[in-house]
Amino acid sequence: MDLSNLKPARGSVRQRKRIGRGEGSGAGDTATRGHKGAKSRAGFSRKAGFEGGQMPLARRVPKFGFKNRNRVEYQPVNLGTLQKLVESKGTDTIDLNTLISNGLVSKNEKVKVLGKGKLNARINISAHAFSETAVKAIEANGGTVNRI
Repeated sequence: MDLSNLKPARGSVRQRKRIGRGEGSGAGDTATRGHKGAKSRAGFSRKAGFEGGQMPLARRVPKFGFKNRNRVEYQPVNLGTLQKLVESKGTDTIDLNTLISNGLVSKNEKVKVLGKGKLNARINISAHAFSETAVKAIEANGGTVNRI
């Protein structure tokens, strides 16, 4: 056996059906497309959401509100979480890399520190945004806040 006499398994390769090539082929006349209608025509492509002429769902349902394109999404991190982080790692400086390496945020997210939970440690923290209560709590313990 060599490469010159390899063949596919018997019955595994079939010839394609040649449609629209006359009555003798068995697939002439309508070329397997049925009779009339848009789907029988050449070049037919159904638009996304087309419902056969019925009023489409996207136009039946009322619209309201709007999406602000300029909205900045922040990943929240609470003071209680930072306290646990300080206790477990024994560090007083927390930056973006520290939060990423501990799995609190992913590298492409902006971080906002929120004031939920108790903070007893003195920490120096860098983040994109801070709530007022978080800033008060951090500075009350002698820590510093650095906005990136």
